[in-house]
Amino acid sequence: MSDVQIIGRSSSHFTRLTLIFAHELGVPFELVPIHDMTVVEPEVYAGNPALKLPTLRRGGSLVFGAENICRALAELADANRRVVWPEETRSDVARNAHELVRHGMAAQVQLVFGTVVCKLPADNLYFAKARQGFDGALRWLDDHLPSVLDAIPSPRDLSLFEASLFCLVDHLSFRRTLPVASYPSLARFAEGFAARPSAQRTQYRFDAPPG
Repeated sequence: MSDVQIIGRSSSHFTRLTLIFAHELGVPFELVPIHDMTVVEPEVYAGNPALKLPTLRRGGSLVFGAENICRALAELADANRRVVWPEETRSDVARNAHELVRHGMAAQVQLVFGTVVCKLPADNLYFAKARQGFDGALRWLDDHLPSVLDAIPSPRDLSLFEASLFCLVDHLSFRRTLPVASYPSLARFAEGFAARPSAQRTQYRFDAPPG
């Protein structure tokens, strides 16, 4: 067993964000898959009382949530790499971009879990509004991406925004909730980020069930 475990799913963009950080920062880890997201026992989610993923286990300590895990991994890393966090951005456009990426990641989960996993009607107002808001967030990011990237401090090896945005945009092709072609700037950005070894080593897939 590794000293560092990430409990999550290879099909999850929140989990992938933490895996990319682990690879980028050179932190050895073991991915422990959660096979069934319909289970409601906290033990399945490594004790997370919110029944969410991912969770980081290091020794006897647990860290809940993707951003918290990324920060914890940065603290564990030996490599001296420049990571830019949301609080380092000073422009309103960059702050809005962080908010909309977080919103988009949550909306993607809402749509997939509700309409795909639970097979609820996609035309229900709850999901219709979520889809419209998701599209609106992506269109805003597509329109403002150059100015957002310019606002992130440089030089940098990695930023939470760019890694999160890549995981979100690449997930569109994996889960097909919205067409990636509708957001050409985001698609080009994701294509460039996908060349990084950390992205290539964490491609989306469905974890095989045990047995």
